[in-house]
Amino acid sequence: MKIAVAQINPLKGNVMANIEKHIQFIELAVLHKVDAVFFPELSITGYEPELAKELVVYVYDKRFDEFQNISNAYGISIGIGVPIQFSTGIQISMIIFIPNKIRKVYSKQLLHPDELPYFVSGDQQIVLTVENKKIVPAICYESLQVENAQQAHALGAEIYVASVAKPQLGIDKAEKHYPFIAKKYGMAVLMANCVGTCDNFLSVGKSSVWNKDGLLLGQLNDTEEGILVFDSETGQVISKTI
Repeated sequence: MKIAVAQINPLKGNVMANIEKHIQFIELAVLHKVDAVFFPELSITGYEPELAKELVVYVYDKRFDEFQNISNAYGISIGIGVPIQFSTGIQISMIIFIPNKIRKVYSKQLLHPDELPYFVSGDQQIVLTVENKKIVPAICYESLQVENAQQAHALGAEIYVASVAKPQLGIDKAEKHYPFIAKKYGMAVLMANCVGTCDNFLSVGKSSVWNKDGLLLGQLNDTEEGILVFDSETGQVISKTI
C-alpha cells in the first residue's frame, strides 16, 4: 500500500484557490500510484482560528465534489483539512473521500488551549482501512499526546497520520515524540505539515515519515511544497517537491 502526505502553503481564507492547489498535489500522488493522501490541518482554509466563523464549511459542500470524483476515478482516498459547522459548534476536521463511498469525517478530539475560543472538540475516533492496512488520523495538538497514540494502537492502527500546522517549536517536539510512539506502539507515523504564514506563526514544513521502529525514512524541507510517498510493503519513501 502506498500512502502520501502533502506539504502545501495554503492561501489564507481562499477556499477555491486552495481546492485547486489540493487537486494539483492529488494528481501528483496519482502519478505515483498512491492509495491514500493526507493534507495538513485546516488545509482548505489555512490555519486561521480567528476566521473560523467566516470560513466554516459543511460536510457535503458542493465545492468538494471534485475530490470525490477523483477518488472514484483513481481509487485514491483523500483527507483534507476543514473547519466544519456542527450543532455543538465549529470543529477542526478532516473530510475523507473514499472511492465510491460516502464522505467520512474525523474531528480533533483534544484542542490546544488557544483553540478553545474558536472551536469545540470532536468526540469520536475513526479507523480507515486502505488496502487491508488500518490507518488512524490525528490532528496536530492531540497527536503529541501519548494517550491519543495509545487509543490508535488499541484500535489496531498500523499507520498513524498526523495532520498538523506547526511552527519550529512544535516540530522540535514532533521530531522527538513521533519516533517514540512509532516504536512504542509498532506503527508507522506520517506527519503532514504546511509551510508559510499561519495565524500568528510561521509553519515550517518538514513533513516526515517514520517506520514502526521509529526510524526517519523521509522528510521534506521547511519551505518547499511537495509530497512524501511511503510504500508500507517495501519501506521505501519517495520525496517530490513542487
